[in-house]
Amino acid sequence: MTRVACTKSNKNMSENQKLLSGTLETLILKSLTISRMHGYSIANHIRQNSSGNLIIEEGSLYPALHRLERKGWVSAEWGMSANNRRAKYYRITSAGRKQLKTKTAIWLQFVESINCVLKPSTTKQLSKDKRT
Repeated sequence: MTRVACTKSNKNMSENQKLLSGTLETLILKSLTISRMHGYSIANHIRQNSSGNLIIEEGSLYPALHRLERKGWVSAEWGMSANNRRAKYYRITSAGRKQLKTKTAIWLQFVESINCVLKPSTTKQLSKDKRT
């Protein structure tokens, strides 16, 4: 079993406060590392890869895609979908890949911190290990 040291982060709290609101953007960026996709495919990919636990509604998905496009983290172009309908396809940019790497590292650190609180016995065990 891997043990995690619960130490104070050097990240400031404003970064952690922004974390949850930026989670959808991170999931979208990660989905687009596979290939270019239109909105429905992105939502479907997230749903399938979360075992159906994360359902992204259009009212959240498209504003997030537009934010990512404005930030330069995704690019978009119109094309035809598999069922011959016009669809806007999104692709992650190099700036988006860089941002995904940063956001993923922050997210993993955040999850590690939450685990330290939810599993305090791990923290106690680490303290005992350091004393011996």
